[in-house]
Amino acid sequence: MSINRSQQGFVAIIELDAPESLNALTIPDIQALRETLVACQNDDQVRVILITGAGKKAFCTGANLKATFPPADGFAKGLLLGRDSEAQRGGYTRLIDLSDLEIWKPIIGVINGYCLGGGMELALQCDLRVASHSASFALPEVKVASVPAVGGVQYLLRAIPAAHAMKLALTGARIDAAEALRIGLVSDLYELDELLDEALKLAQQIAANGPLAVQVVKKLALETAHLAPREFVAQSNIAWGLLRDSDDRVEGRRAFGEKRSAVYRGT
Repeated sequence: MSINRSQQGFVAIIELDAPESLNALTIPDIQALRETLVACQNDDQVRVILITGAGKKAFCTGANLKATFPPADGFAKGLLLGRDSEAQRGGYTRLIDLSDLEIWKPIIGVINGYCLGGGMELALQCDLRVASHSASFALPEVKVASVPAVGGVQYLLRAIPAAHAMKLALTGARIDAAEALRIGLVSDLYELDELLDEALKLAQQIAANGPLAVQVVKKLALETAHLAPREFVAQSNIAWGLLRDSDDRVEGRRAFGEKRSAVYRGT
């Protein structure tokens, strides 16, 4: 597989490119994806990130089972190693967990087909998900006497109501795009040939806002949702104060008063 990166305006597009294996991920693929995401986070010309799959059949179907054999070392030994060290010995599941990368720029999953297993766990780590009418979704691990290894159950419980999340997790059943929209797993559905263009429109709408403010909103959403109201309000107030005197905040107020579109620079 190749991890392709392109850019339109302030939007980076990351494409998982192995349609012959339904965009299943090898260890080098996951490492390349992680490196690309970090590069996007550190690039001032990127404000929003799209992740999609090459071809018409799949977004991602998880790990490439033909290329990810069980490591020779026991699980406990691998768990005590760093993620990259464990991966060098064949352990890959922790690499799919992107939380350690601290990507604060919004990520939109552009789901163009099968979104299964580890692929769904990748999609669940995106901040928004849009899909084609031909997309389908599942965490099928229980069907092969296993469990989602990268927080799939917990992410699902955060993304959709518990009754729907537990039904999917316990049955391993696959749902179509219409059902995914109904239960709130995705926000929008489009025809396949319109999907990327519509995702770009959404990304560009986000990218037009103050880039520091957008990242802080994501940071607040991920880091404070578990807090009691008094605590998360305090954190929100601190975040507001950090941005109050920024150049972009001044520009936003000036543009509002002058009835024009703001031009933000991320400062």
